Amino acid sequence: MKNFLHTKSNLKEKLKKRQVSFGSWLTIPHPSIVEIMSSAGFEWLTIDIEHSAIDISTLQNLVAHVQANKMEALVRVSKNEEVIIKRVMDAGANGVIVPMVKNAEEARQAVSWVKYPPLGSRGVGLSRAQHYGLAFNEYNKWVQEEAVVIAQIEHIEGVNNLSEILDVEGIDGIIVGPYDLSASMGKPGMFYDDDVKEVLARIDKITLEKSRSLGFHVIESDYKKVMDKIKMQYNFLAFSLDFFFLGDKAREQMDLLRDKL
Repeated sequence: MKNFLHTKSNLKEKLKKRQVSFGSWLTIPHPSIVEIMSSAGFEWLTIDIEHSAIDISTLQNLVAHVQANKMEALVRVSKNEEVIIKRVMDAGANGVIVPMVKNAEEARQAVSWVKYPPLGSRGVGLSRAQHYGLAFNEYNKWVQEEAVVIAQIEHIEGVNNLSEILDVEGIDGIIVGPYDLSASMGKPGMFYDDDVKEVLARIDKITLEKSRSLGFHVIESDYKKVMDKIKMQYNFLAFSLDFFFLGDKAREQMDLLRDKL
């Protein structure tokens, strides 16, 4: 028996080929938000459980809604830790974004906790991902070949070890975390500081030289910022997030309304 997961991942294929892929970020735990975001044409949504109040039971419902609306469901996990990654994958996620990956060993751990032996060390359970025991064999094959693992590079130590991280089998690409990265340099949020700019350029250079997928989360709800990243050869692009799209549009239209009064 096959279910939603036991099909080829379009995102995985695009990451392999370094093709541009657009997604966004979900922090408001309501299925209506998923349905609204799906109407925009995103290919995937990342459900953030690192910096939100979303718990594991809510997460599973959100994953199901994302997939039911023809998008792939990634989860930015709370930390690079075995139990949370296992539970997220058992909930049916298409893959994970793992924060604060600093070296190759941490990257190998993340991959290992997503995949079953012999490729990994993930414990076997029967839940939504395995179609509640009816499709374990299909899921086993799928997770080994199609599950997505993205390493988030958001610490200067991760930059210094980036080449080795990118060489880890099972890592499909990276996504830059500019806020924590600049903070790890003692310059939080100072993206236009010369030192921070140099480090960001170093990430780009190393990743592109290795022909690996290069990701960035553009926080602003401004498509021009995304186009800037495409010109810099970023291909895995998270475009803003739910509350920015909502808040920015509301503020914009209210400002225009006030100007007419």
